[in-house]
Amino acid sequence: MKATPTPGKRLVSPNDHTLIMIDFQSQMAFATKSIDAALLRNNAALVAHAAAGFKVSTILTTVAEKSFSGPMFAEITDAFPGQPLLDRTSMNTWEDAPVVAQVTKIGKDRLVFAGLWTSVCIVGPVLSAIDQGYECYVIADACGDISEEAHDRSMDRMVQAGAQPMTALQYLLELQRDWARTDTYDMTTGIARKFGGAYGLGIIYAKTMFGASEGH
Repeated sequence: MKATPTPGKRLVSPNDHTLIMIDFQSQMAFATKSIDAALLRNNAALVAHAAAGFKVSTILTTVAEKSFSGPMFAEITDAFPGQPLLDRTSMNTWEDAPVVAQVTKIGKDRLVFAGLWTSVCIVGPVLSAIDQGYECYVIADACGDISEEAHDRSMDRMVQAGAQPMTALQYLLELQRDWARTDTYDMTTGIARKFGGAYGLGIIYAKTMFGASEGH
């Protein structure tokens, strides 16, 4: 067997998947206890800005936006100015015809999911999409639920069905993957500086104090 310097097929790239962000809304966030609300908003913003920056095909969907759940987090919609939100009545996004029609129209068989709550609004579409032959990823720290137990058991259930878990910062860095890709370097490090927590602070420090850049 001979090793070659090529990426694994299970790594995500900007053009090979559709991101689906589900129900990042006030009413859903109020009862979310598995992750701190500020961290959830930060991670959701990181994912949204990463997808927008790398021009990933993205679907934004809400449930009962006007009548019950409230608007989608501005951190997400700010990344996609003018993009319509697909509002639903169904808890399972995959049972909403307009959303599934948009998935079909985009035409990619790899889907990445993030949203609230993990045990309902993420489990439903992930298991449904897997049943129909889609390859699914779940950004675990850009999802949340009413308890840690609810979130963890939901992640277990999806992984056992074949979904692949990842994290928000992992998603950003997997899209970049090589610091020698100079056309997206400043964008990636800029998103990391703003939403990347301690890693972002490290980038700010290195750049300010030493003018350092990764890959140079």
